[in-house]
Amino acid sequence: MTQESGSVDGLVRQRIRALRLAQGLSLADLATRAHLSQSTLSRIENGQRRLALDQLVTLARALDTGLDELVETDTEEVVANPVMDHGLDSLRWQPRHDPDLLVLRRRLTEPPPALSRMRAHPGHEWMVVLSGTVTLLLGEHRYRITTNQSAEFPTMLPHAFGAEGAPADVLMIVDREARRGHRETAPDEADTPPRG
Repeated sequence: MTQESGSVDGLVRQRIRALRLAQGLSLADLATRAHLSQSTLSRIENGQRRLALDQLVTLARALDTGLDELVETDTEEVVANPVMDHGLDSLRWQPRHDPDLLVLRRRLTEPPPALSRMRAHPGHEWMVVLSGTVTLLLGEHRYRITTNQSAEFPTMLPHAFGAEGAPADVLMIVDREARRGHRETAPDEADTPPRG
């Protein structure tokens, strides 16, 4: 067995065990579902028995997953670097498995803009304050969000936010509709403080 096939073999065994445990199944439960003896399943998980294709197909079904997901060897990059959004003093990340979401880290240095400059657009946003204090204007309400507190709101409510007193750092998750609203910021607004 080559080193590569050995590492795939070990990965598949780890996935079988991890999926079994995540579903709250005992060895006996999964063995019954897969029509295997409990000792056979135990030896498969522990690497003491050869992995046979027919058993993998049966185990994948018993674990409510696909064979391709069980044996997938394409290792994606785990670490991702942010992209700088120039003009917004912000970093952004795109989750690989959910293209509808965008993660942003922003440094807020200015207070929220005047009520007349509040924006509304389709979507949903979630934010957590990493440091400092943020003032969130949401409809007719004003919220004070401190370090480690979060806020979640539909962006059809007119909203704006900014730092209270000193600079603040926020981490935001915005959905596809809210992303569109952020992209549609008018050019003459590029120098205004970041808003929702």
